[in-house]
Amino acid sequence: MSYTKRITSLIILDSIIVFIAIYFSYFTFIPDFHIFKLPMLLVTSLALLIFHHFFALIYKLYNKSWKYASVSELIAIIKAATFSVAGAALVQNLVYHNRFIRVLMFTWMLHVLLIGGSRFSVRIIRDGYISHQESVKRTLIIGAGSAGTMVVRQLQHNAEIELKPVVFIDDDPTKHKLDIMGIPVIGNSSRILEAVEKYKIENIIIAIPSLSKKELNRIFEECIKTNAKTQIIPKLEDLMTGKIAVSHFRDVQVEDLLGREPVELDISKISKYVSEKTILVTGAGGSIGSEICRQIAGFLPKKIVLLGHGENRIYDIDLELRNKYKFEIVPIIGDIQDRIRMFEVMEEHKPDVVYHAAAHKHVPLMEFNPREAVKNNIFGTKNVAEAAETYGVHTFVLISSDKAVNPTNIMGATKRFAEMVIQLIAKNSKTKFVAVRFGNVLGSNGSVIPLFKKQIQLGGPVTVTHPEMTRYFMTIPEASRLVIQSGALARGGEIFVLDMGDPVKIVDLAKNLIRLSGYTLDEIGIEFSGIRPGEKMYEELLNKSEIHSEQIFPKIHIGKARPINSESLSELLEQLLYMSDPELHDTLVEVANNKSNITLSLANMW
Repeated sequence: MSYTKRITSLIILDSIIVFIAIYFSYFTFIPDFHIFKLPMLLVTSLALLIFHHFFALIYKLYNKSWKYASVSELIAIIKAATFSVAGAALVQNLVYHNRFIRVLMFTWMLHVLLIGGSRFSVRIIRDGYISHQESVKRTLIIGAGSAGTMVVRQLQHNAEIELKPVVFIDDDPTKHKLDIMGIPVIGNSSRILEAVEKYKIENIIIAIPSLSKKELNRIFEECIKTNAKTQIIPKLEDLMTGKIAVSHFRDVQVEDLLGREPVELDISKISKYVSEKTILVTGAGGSIGSEICRQIAGFLPKKIVLLGHGENRIYDIDLELRNKYKFEIVPIIGDIQDRIRMFEVMEEHKPDVVYHAAAHKHVPLMEFNPREAVKNNIFGTKNVAEAAETYGVHTFVLISSDKAVNPTNIMGATKRFAEMVIQLIAKNSKTKFVAVRFGNVLGSNGSVIPLFKKQIQLGGPVTVTHPEMTRYFMTIPEASRLVIQSGALARGGEIFVLDMGDPVKIVDLAKNLIRLSGYTLDEIGIEFSGIRPGEKMYEELLNKSEIHSEQIFPKIHIGKARPINSESLSELLEQLLYMSDPELHDTLVEVANNKSNITLSLANMW
């Protein structure tokens, strides 16, 4: 219906209601048909009609969407009716010096009842239609607080969301047995399974945005006992900033069940060393590197240099950042093993901060390709670090791994060597060199989550190496925050480690992912394939000799490795270089015979 037709219809309807209300009221108290001819009744009804339309315009009764009518609309109707009847009483008193109080009070009651009924009937019909739709899924809301009531309101008002709230669950005993927006609160989370069976629930929504990871785990364990689909509302910060509406439900992710609260950043410290600075990120197209770029971009640096070996990934992150930010972004295709190229890049852009995320990190793959692991992880890091020192970089952050602690595989050993290389350079350098150690990153390239998801999509089974194998896990944003925060805390030579909570069994991670994908363990199945070359049953984040009781930042620990013998490390690096690339080794030896400082020689030569 057009706006003009809608307004005209409402005015005609209200006019009829006004006359019915006042004439019926008079007839109720004076049951005589002759009263309809009384001039006083005619004057009063016309006055009431004029006042009603006047106050209807004042309180916008003709501009409201009545299919979403609620308490605020009812209050507007009461105000309009009250002032209209008061105006009619004033006219009676001025013209006839008399007021029929009881008649006018009854008129007011009918006025509110009929006007309100005409409006709210639209919502009643609409809600009745929605509740009888066959496609609507009966929904259990966990959390009867402000977020839960917002969810119910959204579901009741939005016909496009095919979910019907049926019952609340809340752990607050003061809310039990209450009705909130017509929805009963039947008990605490221990009754989830009972509620699903009793009320034939098809969908569960966890509507507690401030819920801790531990509590979410507990509630989710109850939810997966049912066959109902479990979803969760957006995070509290997304709701507060308006990025996502409360009705944007999403499936529970493995990241939600880590059982650890996210690390908060010291924004002021990060801003001081990042804002209006030139930042270089190696491996900028990778999972961690690209996320570092995204988070750094939020601090508005002067320039970000995106360095990577794969052109497609560098193109993607370059395009993404250019679409959001106006500062200078420089995409560079280059290999960290190319020492000449690294010095060229440092000389041209002279970054203030370098985040070194480029590395070979796949454990079994590096067991088959040890030479490449050495060339990339050790000498690639050495190239970037020495170039950074030569051109006066203020802070250099190496991304390391928990596999560098007591390494049993090539990847872990090369990462430990990389840590020792930057600690050796840091001894006589003005550049602050630090390493950041963390565990497995959920969702990153080469991690178990993408592999498990692919296996589930193919119908299973999910392959796990050993039922007792454990790992520390963190999300990509958490890993990136740790790297950025560590740069702000750097003094030189430290190894920063995130407090990653308790290690997680890989088999438990697989079980949760199967359930989150909507399958049972019987449908997909889990097979144990045996420990792969180079793998450990469990991993550590710090060696006993590296542990410091000091916690330099909430949930971030600091450790220092044992003193490094410079001569021994240099000899070992020379042997490794010869084994990995004999030709390059011979070139470096020839240069070193003419110049005492290899780094200076190479810088001058190139």
